[in-house]
Amino acid sequence: MRLAWILCAAQVASAAGPIQLSLKRAVEVAVSPEGNTKIQLSGEALKQAQSRSAQARAALLPDLEASLTDRDQTSNLAAMGIKISVPIPGFVFPTFVGPFTTMDARATVTQSVFDFSSIKRFQASKVGVSAARSDVDSTEEQVAAQVARAYLAAVRADADVETAQSDVTLAEAVLKQAENQKTAGTGTGIEITRAKVQLANDRQRLLVAGNQRTSARLQLLRVMGLRLDTELELTDKLAYVPVDAVTIEQAKAQALKERPDLKAQQEREANARMAASATKMERLPSVAAFGDYGSIGTGFDNALPTRTYGVSLRVPVFDGGRRDARRAESASQYRSEKVRTNDLKEQIELDVRLALDGLESAEQQVKVAKEGLELSENELAQARRRVDAGVAIGVEVTDAQTRLERARDNQTAALYNYNVARIDLAQSMGKVRSMVQ
Repeated sequence: MRLAWILCAAQVASAAGPIQLSLKRAVEVAVSPEGNTKIQLSGEALKQAQSRSAQARAALLPDLEASLTDRDQTSNLAAMGIKISVPIPGFVFPTFVGPFTTMDARATVTQSVFDFSSIKRFQASKVGVSAARSDVDSTEEQVAAQVARAYLAAVRADADVETAQSDVTLAEAVLKQAENQKTAGTGTGIEITRAKVQLANDRQRLLVAGNQRTSARLQLLRVMGLRLDTELELTDKLAYVPVDAVTIEQAKAQALKERPDLKAQQEREANARMAASATKMERLPSVAAFGDYGSIGTGFDNALPTRTYGVSLRVPVFDGGRRDARRAESASQYRSEKVRTNDLKEQIELDVRLALDGLESAEQQVKVAKEGLELSENELAQARRRVDAGVAIGVEVTDAQTRLERARDNQTAALYNYNVARIDLAQSMGKVRSMVQ
């Protein structure tokens, strides 16, 4: 379904113009198997972990082989230490025999019966697969947050363009008002010049905003894994969406429970612990069964069946210290993973605290920006009425116009910062994907 949507989107983009894209759809496309590069790499890492687990399991399964040997040979018995003296006058036992033919068709099977080390390695490999799956979830969460931020940046760029266009429209209206005042004899040339300067500045800002919008959309396409020539029409806008109140303790508890990167790290720690245990168990004896059955002779017509079967007991005695070195290495790897787990837990608490503080600050910014915008709009309206009534000069309008433009920018920045803070909080708690649904 997702792949079909991606292909359809590319076709629409190349044939019928821009495609409509919401934040939810952008995240879905990015976390699809054919989407973001990180998602594709994490999927391959999972397949590799599954292959390693299959290899570890193979040590516990029967190993069956079949062979067919047909050879023609000669032998020097004296070279093998075979010397036979036959007390028959005139007869000497030959030291060189052959050529002779040997045919051997045989099936051989071995089966591990008792090997704790191999069992532990297989158990560790299964935990490794689980860790790889958690890594996939963690990667999807990271990519979802990255796409959400890129989408918000693109939406903000759209808002900046709209604001810049509104500023240009306002500057044109103020210039028209100044020209009318000059024609009526109540204005001066400096007021027209000042209005033209403001209009030129606003047009410059509009050009810059348009370039930033193009850059933001290219970044969004890149993180989504789509073609860079795809045209987009973003359907979501910057808005204030209240967030349910949550305490630091509640957010931290949910983060420790839901964060997929913590789950993956805990599973890597368990994998290292089992691997260290498997290395220790290499000192234990192991038991294996073996057997073979086949026919041997000079050819198929005179071959006779033969067999071998039995049980072997392997007892490690001395290997030059290799096992001790592997055990020390695996123990160090386990301790390293424990340190990483503890460090990640502390980082999660830091992420939660910073995200909550950032969200609280962003909420205050939105309120202040809203109040500032309302006051600036009222100030400009009053200034223009005063100029029309002839009780004020045009510089009041220009000053009010500048403050209104700043207030508009502040509101856009405040809404953007607030929505980014929402994403930061969701990412710190491990629920970005659920937030954008």
